[in-house]
This record gives sequence, C-alpha cells and structure tokens, in this order.
Amino acid sequence: MRDGQHERTFDHGPASGGNPLHPAGRGPAMRPAEIAALRRRAAALEAEVADLRARLARTSGPETGVAAVEPGDGLAGEHDRALFDTLDAGFCIVEVTFAGGQPVDYRFLAANPAFARQTGLGDAVGRWMRDLAPDHEQHWFDTYGRVALTGAPVRFESLASALEQRWFDVHAFRIGRLEQRRVAILFNDISARRSAELRAAANERELRLVTDALPVLIAFIDRDLIYRFANAAYRDWFDRSPDQVVGRDVRDLLDPKGYAARRAAIERALAGEEVRFELPWPRRDGGSRDAEIRYLPRRAADGSVDGFHVFVQDITDRKRVEELLSARAESLEREVQARTRERNRLWETSNDLIGTAGLDGFLKAVNPAWTQMLGWSEAELLARPFLDIVDPADHGETAAVVARLARGETVSGFVDRVRARDGQDRTIMWTAVPEPDTALFYIVGRDLTDQHRAEEQLRQAQKMEAVGQLTGGIAHDFNNLLTGISGSLELLQTRMAQGRLTELDRYINAAQGASKRAAALTHRLLAFSRRQTLDPKPTDVNRLVSGMTELIRRTVGPAIEIEVVAAAGLWPVLVDPPQLENALLNLCINARDAMPDGGRITIETANSCLDARAARDRDLHPGPYVSLCVTDTGTGMTSDIIARAFDPFFTTKPLGQGTGLGLSMIYGFVRQSGGQVRIASEPGEGTTMCLELPRHHGATQEADGLADLAGAPRAEQGETVLIVDDEPSVRMLVTEVLEDLGYTAIEAADGPAGLSVLQSDVRIDLLVTDVGLPGGMNGRQVADAGRAVRPNLKILFITGYAENAAIGNGHLEPGMQVLTKPFAMEALAARIRELIAST
Repeated sequence: MRDGQHERTFDHGPASGGNPLHPAGRGPAMRPAEIAALRRRAAALEAEVADLRARLARTSGPETGVAAVEPGDGLAGEHDRALFDTLDAGFCIVEVTFAGGQPVDYRFLAANPAFARQTGLGDAVGRWMRDLAPDHEQHWFDTYGRVALTGAPVRFESLASALEQRWFDVHAFRIGRLEQRRVAILFNDISARRSAELRAAANERELRLVTDALPVLIAFIDRDLIYRFANAAYRDWFDRSPDQVVGRDVRDLLDPKGYAARRAAIERALAGEEVRFELPWPRRDGGSRDAEIRYLPRRAADGSVDGFHVFVQDITDRKRVEELLSARAESLEREVQARTRERNRLWETSNDLIGTAGLDGFLKAVNPAWTQMLGWSEAELLARPFLDIVDPADHGETAAVVARLARGETVSGFVDRVRARDGQDRTIMWTAVPEPDTALFYIVGRDLTDQHRAEEQLRQAQKMEAVGQLTGGIAHDFNNLLTGISGSLELLQTRMAQGRLTELDRYINAAQGASKRAAALTHRLLAFSRRQTLDPKPTDVNRLVSGMTELIRRTVGPAIEIEVVAAAGLWPVLVDPPQLENALLNLCINARDAMPDGGRITIETANSCLDARAARDRDLHPGPYVSLCVTDTGTGMTSDIIARAFDPFFTTKPLGQGTGLGLSMIYGFVRQSGGQVRIASEPGEGTTMCLELPRHHGATQEADGLADLAGAPRAEQGETVLIVDDEPSVRMLVTEVLEDLGYTAIEAADGPAGLSVLQSDVRIDLLVTDVGLPGGMNGRQVADAGRAVRPNLKILFITGYAENAAIGNGHLEPGMQVLTKPFAMEALAARIRELIAST
C-alpha cells in the first residue's frame, strides 16, 4: 500500500472473500465520551506498539540475528513468543522478494494468534502471499518492499471492507539485516473508532446545517477563550464569516468595552454556572436591537469545564411585546385592585357581577349581585354552563374569549348580553383574568344597560340638534318674508282707509315680491328647527287649552269626540304660548290621523313632582312639572315606531300625506323650554303623548288686546330710531310705521353700516335690529358695540330665528327686548314706545 493510503481493500486471503475481519456494524452516532475512550485506547495501543518495536530492535539486530527466524519456526525466543501471543494487535513478520529490482511477493515468517483471529489466515506462516491470495494488489508488495529496501517505516489506515466498514491502523518497519528484506507488520482493528469518527463527522455536518439555518448566533469557546465553533449567524451579528471567527481569541473579536460588558459572565460560565443576560447590540444598518445572551458551560469526562457554548438571539420584538403586555397588565392590575379593595366586603355589596369560572364552561362562584341583577339563584347559576345565560348571538365571541383565557391571556372590555330570569337581556362589559397553572379565571362584569340607553338618548338628542342647525336659517328667512307680506298688507289696508290710494302699488309690489320668494323658500324647507327664538311668558295651560278647544274641534272634524280634563290648581309654566298652541294642535291632528274611523281625544293637564330616579329616566332635573297629555283611542304604535317617532322626516303616513316634522318640531320646542316629551302606546290600544314642562314660580299674565295702528302712541319731538335689517321690505315697512308715528327713521342694511351710524353724532333713541345680519356682525354684536359708545341705548331685536347665545342666551340686559317675526305693526309701535319711554 502506498503511504497515506486510506481507501484501499486490505485482503489477506481468498478464504476471507476480501473481508478477513468480523463486521462491526454502523450503529448509532457515538457520544463525545465514547469517542474520547476510543482515542485513549488507541494511545494505549500506540504505546504497546512502541514497546514491541523496542523489543524487536533488541532481538533482531546484527548481533542477535533475526536470521534465526526460519520459515515455520516462528519467532526466535520463548520470551518474544509469549509477547506476540498475548498481543491484542495483529502482528506478522514477512520477507520480501524482488525480481528485476522490484518487489514481487512476500513470505510470512511469523504471525501471532491475533493475526489469525483478525484475518482468518491461521496457516499463513511459511507461505507466500500470492499463494494465499493470487489477486492480491501490487501496491501491498510495493509498500512493504519500500520499507524493506529503505528502512523507512510507514503508518497508515486502511479500509479492509467497504461493505462492512472494517478499518485497520497499519504500522510497517524493517527488522534484521538489510539483505534479509524482512518487515514487521503490526495492525490493529480500528473499525469502532473509525465508525465513531465518521458518525461524529456526519453529526457535525448535520449540526452545521442546522445551526447555520437558525437566526441565533451559536458558538463554542474553550477555556483559553478561543473560538472553536461559530455558525453562519456571525455574519449578521459581527459581520464576519465563521471561518474568520474560529481560532480567534474572544478578546480580539470584541472591542474592550464589549469584552468588559461580558467578562463577569464569561468567568461565571467557566466556573460552571449557566449565565443569561441582555445587552443592546448594534445592527449592521446602524440601528439598535436587544440581544439575549446565554452561556452554557460544557464539562469534560472528568467533570471539569473545558469551555462554554454561546447562544445569542434578537429579542427586540419580544421585549416590545413584553413592555406592551406589562403596561396593559399593570393597567389591568390597577383596575382590578381598585375594584377588589376590601374584597370580602365588595363581594357582598358590589353591584358588579364578580365571580370565578372554569375553562370547562361552568361558573364556580358568584357574588350576590348575580342574583340581584339577573334573578337566577346561586345554585341555578353554578349548575349549568354559563353559555346558557348568554345571548345565543354572542356565543361565538364568548367562546373565543374563553379560548384566549385558556392560552393565559387577560381579556378586558369584552361586552356580551346576559339573559335575566325574566327574559330581559342585560348588556355586561367583562374583565377576565386567568389564574396561572389552573383551569380557572376571575371575572368582573359591569352592567352597561342603562348607560347604553342613555347613550342612545344622547345620540337622539344630537340628531335633533343637527336638524335644528340645518333649518334655523331657512326659518329665519321665511319669517322675514312673512313680516314683509303681513306688514305690506296692513299698511295697504291703512292707506285705503285713509284714502291715500296713490301709494297702494308700492305696498302691493312689496307683498307680491315677498310672497313669491316665500313660495320658492318653502321648496327648500325640509324640516322645522326646534332652536327658534322663543318669547317665553308665564302661561296658564288650562286657559290656553280652553282657548284652543273650539279650533281643535273644527280641525279634527265631527267624527272625533274631544274631552278636556283640566286639573284644578294647575301650576303656571314659562313657555312661548303660540308655540305651545301649535304643539297641542299638532298632537291632536296626529291623534285624529290615528283614528280613521273616529274615536275620542282626551286632553288632560296635571301637576307632578319628579324625584331623582324618575327625572334621570326622563333626562330632566328633579322637581315640579306640569304635564299636558293628549290621548287617543287609535291604532297605537310599536316599540320600533316609538323609538323613531321624533326623527325628522319619519312618518307612518302614506306618501304625500305627512312630512314627518311635526313631532320633531314639538320635541325641539319642549326641550328648549326645559321639558321633555314622553310617549306611551301599545298596538291597538291607542297612544298618549305627554308634554312635561317645568313649573314657573310666579303669576300668569292676562292677554292684552292690541290697539289699532291708527291709535298707536306717537313720537315726541326729534325722537330717532335706527333700523338695521338685511330684508328691504322689512326696513321699508318699519320705516313707514315709524314715520307715520312721528319718528325720524334711519335705515341700514347690515351690521357695519348700522354701527357706523351709532358711532356718529346723530341722535339715536332706539336701535331696532335683526339678529341675523350679513357683513360679519350679527345684531347682538351691533347692539354691544353701540352700547360701548352709547351706554343708555335702547334696543329692540326683531328676528325670525336666532341662536339663544346671539341675544344673551335668554338673559337680556335692561333696555333690551325681543319681538319675534312675523309681528303686527301695531305691536311694533307699542313696543317701540314702551322701550323709549322706559328709564
């Protein structure tokens, strides 16, 4: 065999079939400890071989004469024979023959029992190798011939059988005199060791593949702080390949600061302690990340630590999640602690649903609030799956929450509907916290049923508010036009009575122009605003109902019976009487429409006092109220219709027979007056609509008749009135009335123009101004700016619509009054005289 030959067949005779040794098998991958044991055994064999070589040297030199070893005689002495017979390694001595200067065969001069056992050639001594194995490979003759000629020993490993994976460690060295051409061959079966090494190499390749595929930095560092293994992740963490890391000192790879941060942990790992710590770590792109570093000590067979494994992984995302979960857990813990302080007392007295439940779907314990709120007894609640009392529509979400709890998650803010014993659903918001290492979780449920109802009422009120915002300006314009129309007609009548017929066209044209614009405006009027400027007055509701009764009878027709039940000693209320009359008429018209075949309408008044609970249910302040109720015997309403009754444009009437604005208008008027509207109805049982208005502590006023315009009080010498209105017809009419009464009238079309007059030296006894004005200033702003230069200025606001805030939110300063459009000209004259004459 050639020097260093490792993959050649080692044949020792035809009987072996090319496989003279017993098969060792492949077996499982060997552990490092097993490989170390084999290495120690190989070292012992090497020592044994060295001893044998020394003995052979002493017995086969020129003076001792190996030549005495003749074919068939074996070894020279009994001492050597005993040594060879007990040797575990196979041993033989061969004599090489040459032809033409080339080795052609060799003859076995001696062989020990181990040789026979390992090769199966028990009768080899004295025979030629070609006789034993005619097909023996020439390279074996060449190998041993070179040793015989040169005296240079050889050592190599040889695969005797690829099929059985039998390996030998072969030593060959010359003995005796040069001319004898004798070679001693020592070979040992290293199949087990070789197989272990091959398996270890395969395992190492597999380990390399696995570790290189992981996003975790993996390394092994020995006691001298030298890297002995590094995976591909070093490219990401250190921008170096594994080949650039292995063999380097840790202190060379890390900068001084990095090594200092790890030194204590390294010393602990080399002392046998498993170490885990975290460090910030720069990214290759310049960013930063958090790294978790683990050092795991490795112990040798004798128990000493020969180094440590290193594992580094990126925990940036995990830490962020942990921080978020920690913050959430802290928040939840604070909430739970606040709710469960003095837990035993709260368990008994809390209105919240508190208890424990199992992942098996059953409640385990409940506080008394469950029975108080839901009506189920504790025994009933614990004996059945809790999904039995959950609305079926919420089963899926509830089951999903239980699954999250099973995974150890805390759940808060989960809402479902729980069914009470009486069949009513309660809306409950839950917080659930799992108990670690158990199949239990704690639950706290807050009843949100009333809150949800309040929120729905708030949304309803906001919706009505939006309608008021939309329609207020339209109502204002419409009232302006009505003022122009009615005023023109009144002056037309007056001029005709005076015989001043030459001026009639002027008033006729003004009225016609305003009426045409009013007709166009009605097409844009989609709703009535509830935020109109009211002129509240102390009002006797019984007297108002009595004055309306005949009109109501004529309006509803003879098929409807009208009954009035007026309470004695009815308290007064502070409302706008025309608006209340309009609301009463609308309610009676609705009642009539609900009784197409006739019926009865009952109008009833009453006093009532609302306590805190009743007031909260009605969204009112506690205190005394006056109710005005209209009850019919008609078709009634379902709960769905009641819920939408105040929605603008909602109507149950056929197309073209109702706008859906009547109740919306009533609702807005009553709410603006500090009251509320209630509906009580059942299908087929009729309907009761009640207006609840706060009691007014004061006396009512008797209605005063207005004087004819011709008899209105006249101006004193020099009295001047400034009229500010953006509607020309209104300015013209007011100017005409004032001039007829002897006043000097000055007109202005917008706020800045009016303020310019107020800031001049012209005498002004009264400012008459619309509230809604163009030019960037409303009427209230004009009035306030005018009083800044004329502190005693008297002011009359005339308006068809205005936000309450625009005129002081209902709280006018002394010397200020409001006249709502449309108004009679004689009413305007009386109010002007009243204001100018006031002190």
